[in-house]
Amino acid sequence: MEAALYTLCAVAGWVAFGYMVRLQRRHPSRARRAICVGLGAFAAGITAAIPPIATAVDEASGLPNLAKVISHGCALTISANAEIMLLHFALPPARAAARARVWVRVTGLAFLVMAGLFAYTLSYDDPVLLTVEYATDPVVTAYLLVFLVLGFFAYCFDIARLCWGFAKICGRPWLRRGLRITAVGAAFALLYSTNKIVYLVAYWAGYQPTGERQIAAVLVTIGALLITVGLTMPAWGPTLRITRRWEDLHSYRRLEPLWRDLVAALPELELDSALRRPLTAARDIDYALTRRVAEIRDGRLALRPYSDVSVTALAEQFAERAGLTAEQRRATIEAAHLACALRRHDAGLAADTPQPADELHRPDDGYAGEVAWLTLVTDAYARSPVVAQTLAATRNRTTGDARR
Repeated sequence: MEAALYTLCAVAGWVAFGYMVRLQRRHPSRARRAICVGLGAFAAGITAAIPPIATAVDEASGLPNLAKVISHGCALTISANAEIMLLHFALPPARAAARARVWVRVTGLAFLVMAGLFAYTLSYDDPVLLTVEYATDPVVTAYLLVFLVLGFFAYCFDIARLCWGFAKICGRPWLRRGLRITAVGAAFALLYSTNKIVYLVAYWAGYQPTGERQIAAVLVTIGALLITVGLTMPAWGPTLRITRRWEDLHSYRRLEPLWRDLVAALPELELDSALRRPLTAARDIDYALTRRVAEIRDGRLALRPYSDVSVTALAEQFAERAGLTAEQRRATIEAAHLACALRRHDAGLAADTPQPADELHRPDDGYAGEVAWLTLVTDAYARSPVVAQTLAATRNRTTGDARR
């Protein structure tokens, strides 16, 4: 059973890796590159863990446990890579980079310790395996605890927390679903680690429990498959035609608050008033959503003479106090610019220092990325207290300009 489950995971890993590499070549992005590295490490590590392959690697090298060390090193790489990717999603760039450097150093140091402990076991007259059955050997216990506590408990707990938290504020439906599935997969990885540690304690206590490998194989398979599906879902999920119309309709409705105010201020933006009727829009939702996105972007450009650079500093100050993530911060600043520019437009007051055109955010992933980005901006425009605070802080300036 163990060999069959690990083989299933390896096949799934290599298929997912190939799919993401091909997608990365066509549409390069940092997020996809990180996923490719993680999936490649996962596929290589789980392949090395397949019992016949592990035995062949050990015999060919003459080093017992080499395949297991390779597999564990790949597991640390997967966890570290996923953690770093999520940190850049969830935190401002500077904080994310600082946290990422810490994790890289900790991971590198942990693997060096593991490699040293592995090398020490090679000096034994009687070979040992780096498994819980040899847990009464202090070196084996130390090796396993370093691997389990860092590679699974520390990383997987944080990965589950970050995925679940970021999914709550994520604009893309398929990314949100993928993050939640990844979080559940990380929870199964925590169960895997807990299972190992329970058996370690049992062996140290003098018991000889059985079934650890079978339980571990099941937990690792479930966790690995869920994480693989979760990490790749944002790429293949939107291609499922059965859900695209619903997602487009949902995005169309979410964009309405910002679109409605822009069209009210700039009626010339609206080219097809028939799309105001819900049934008309629903019948041709692809066209309706495309028009709404284009009209919002045209409105943003039309308001550029009224968008003052001073708004950025104010919105950043309020966003910092609110503890927003990097993506939330960017969307909220954009929304604050639009809200303040609309008020200036209504008052007939051009900005003292207009925002440069090259500062407009251009999201990745083409049209899908554009829709996701504008829904985040619209949500912030309609509900963010940061936008309300920025409007209040700039109200006196606008009033003073109007009096002059």
